Amino acid sequence: MTPQDMESRIVRYGDLQPCKTAFIDAHTPGSDQKENFTIIGGGVSESPDQHVHISIPHGFNIGAAGQPPKCRNSLHNHRTAEVFFVLKGRWRFFWGERGDAGEVIMEEGDIFNIPTNIFRGFENIGTDYGMIMAILGGDDAGGGVIWAPHVIQDAADHGLVLGENGKLYDSKKGESLPGGMSPMPLLTKEELAKVDCPSAMQVVGGYVRRYLDMVALAGEKPVKVIGETGIIRDKPGFEVDFITRGSATATKHQHDRPSVLMPVKGHWRVDYDGGSATLAPGDTMSVPENLAHSAQPSMTGEAALYHIIATDDAAGATWKG
Repeated sequence: MTPQDMESRIVRYGDLQPCKTAFIDAHTPGSDQKENFTIIGGGVSESPDQHVHISIPHGFNIGAAGQPPKCRNSLHNHRTAEVFFVLKGRWRFFWGERGDAGEVIMEEGDIFNIPTNIFRGFENIGTDYGMIMAILGGDDAGGGVIWAPHVIQDAADHGLVLGENGKLYDSKKGESLPGGMSPMPLLTKEELAKVDCPSAMQVVGGYVRRYLDMVALAGEKPVKVIGETGIIRDKPGFEVDFITRGSATATKHQHDRPSVLMPVKGHWRVDYDGGSATLAPGDTMSVPENLAHSAQPSMTGEAALYHIIATDDAAGATWKG
């Protein structure tokens, strides 16, 4: 693997290309300043404007959401796993059809394995532009987003209609539903009754892990954050490890499928057969299958990164209420 080949598999934070029209709430006041990023895989965007940085299948998708202060992402549901870690800022995650069933405040480095089959949203409550990085289960990210009914209704009041084909049509651009196309139907009362609504204690206790707690757990081996034997015991179709300076090693290893390295603190030098690269927080590196590699901090100071690799588990439901 040449350095040029590997550089094509690194998405630098400063090179991320945002989409401001990715979802149905792109015109809704309070949500109209958010930016969506699809880093690896097709993502779940409803807009043809969404740029995909790396389209190579990994068994999961990597994305990100960037939002200024007080901007929120509207309440929605996914059929597969959705994991976030906070890269920059301070964020409030909330859930329930109206967002009032529970909430958790998350700081930089914290990670949240959001259960499937619950409506969830998030808001930047910091004082500057914030960024959260996302892992979505499956190569097709579960077939899109399921919106709370009021989100679809609010969007229509501001000119955006979601077709039953999962695509957006913007009346402000002169667009309308094609002939024979119906709008995406709202969930019925019966369907809404089947959506889970766990308590804050159930969600925070089972699915949130704090950065400083993981640093304290870190020793000479990486902390398995999400996995069958992880500190979040789940099988969402991928595993997530947390690596710090003490658990990093110069010994090279390889996997039989692509893996992803995502620094959250410090700079990391990745040595691989054929060359090396240095990653900073916010960078995303796709390591090819069967390529021997290692990752170590390249400077003194605090250093941590998340490592993601697919498993053979179905990217299915995580909530076990």
